[in-house]
Amino acid sequence: MWQRLLSVPMLVYAALAGSAARGDAPQERERMVDDQIAARGVRDARVLAAMRRVPRHEFVPQEARDAAYRDHPLPIGHGQTISQPYIVAVMSELARVEPGDRVLEVGTGSGYQAAVLAELGAEVYSIELVPELAARAAATLERLGYSAVHARAGDGYRGWPERAPFRVIVVTAAPPTVPPRLLDQLAVGGRLVIPVGDALQELQVHTRGEDGVTVESIFPVRFVPMLRGSDADPVPEAPDPQ
Repeated sequence: MWQRLLSVPMLVYAALAGSAARGDAPQERERMVDDQIAARGVRDARVLAAMRRVPRHEFVPQEARDAAYRDHPLPIGHGQTISQPYIVAVMSELARVEPGDRVLEVGTGSGYQAAVLAELGAEVYSIELVPELAARAAATLERLGYSAVHARAGDGYRGWPERAPFRVIVVTAAPPTVPPRLLDQLAVGGRLVIPVGDALQELQVHTRGEDGVTVESIFPVRFVPMLRGSDADPVPEAPDPQ
């Protein structure tokens, strides 16, 4: 939902402003992937193909669609954002999703990251703290045919224990430390991709082995804080999908 702290000049798309609304989104997605993602070192061909397929403009508010394919996050309401495309691609590459993997996403937001994970062949279980965002994302994903994504409102710190263990967990907001319940729900051989920290944050990959968990630091990032259910209004949890 947020972007890597880089001193990289913003790519200019003034000539393409408004083209998503005119139906030129495939060309914009191609340009986005080539200039913002592949050019910065994302190499996984499956991730690049998924980023080309998912219509990012469908996941942003109508008034922001002319900026949907630009190189920055965009507000989606309730103090949240849709991630910078580059960060979505990096986290997807780090997750190493294989077809058929059961994936937990914490922080549904707009639903865009969940759609990319589904394009990689995952069965995605996505949790969003803000009920309005959860409902909107679920409706968008259903409208676009992403039946492999199951979204519900809930506290991401609790994970989704009924569906654990997960081969991959992707977290799109930053807790001060890694929530223990998420690590508990990670399968042996699984990977947790998560931004961690308060004022200073870094993107990390936690891999569960037979003898414990190893941690890899990727790079500094800036994400919105990961809130607990007690930090906001009470959040009802929807029934599990059948």
